[in-house]
Amino acid sequence: MPDVIFRGVFDSDAAAASAISVGEFLLCLGVSLAVGFLLAAAYTVKNRYTKSYLLTLAVLPAVVCVVIMMVNGNIGTGVAVAGTFSLVRFRSVPGTAKEICAIFLAMCTGLIAGMGYLGYAVLFAVILSGVSVLCSLLDFGGGKRKRLYKILHITIPEDLDYTGVFDDILCEYTDSHELEQVKTTNMGSLFRLTYNIVLKDGDAEKELIDKLRCRNGNLEISVCRGETTECEL
Repeated sequence: MPDVIFRGVFDSDAAAASAISVGEFLLCLGVSLAVGFLLAAAYTVKNRYTKSYLLTLAVLPAVVCVVIMMVNGNIGTGVAVAGTFSLVRFRSVPGTAKEICAIFLAMCTGLIAGMGYLGYAVLFAVILSGVSVLCSLLDFGGGKRKRLYKILHITIPEDLDYTGVFDDILCEYTDSHELEQVKTTNMGSLFRLTYNIVLKDGDAEKELIDKLRCRNGNLEISVCRGETTECEL
């Protein structure tokens, strides 16, 4: 009975004999998920990331794996898949990595069903949906380090040379810092510096600001959450 459920509706007897078995399907899918989560975990080391991007990295290998298994040996289907993926990439409204991945998941499920493998389509949808829900419940990719990513804005007088002026303080309180932007303000009488920083200790944020105030003449300083939009697709 299981073999009948996972058999392609349009398969002939010869094609059914060489079709992918349930065990082979689950093995490939499981390995793909393991590799995806390994890649996602490796990306979290010393990199800025969003939760949706990390989930995409974890799930996308499984999506591609299933597409390749279903398309294998069928040139016509392969061309159709390539055209459909291009349509989604260049014709859809821009969204987050998670939204784009969800579109690919839906497309992949539809592709499997369209090829007649209805059992595999349901099995794939259930497994990937379960993985997605589990990652959301476990807050995968939303760890403590993410709250240490900050954007620091410092206003300084025009006569203060900003080159390296705050490096000693930033080295003391951050794991990394980078000057991203220098902008004149207040009719050119002030400079506004923008840094991307990763704090060593989130509780030392006020202490960092107090030391910076002593250096910049008590002008405006602001710290806000670092949005890692560069990691979005």
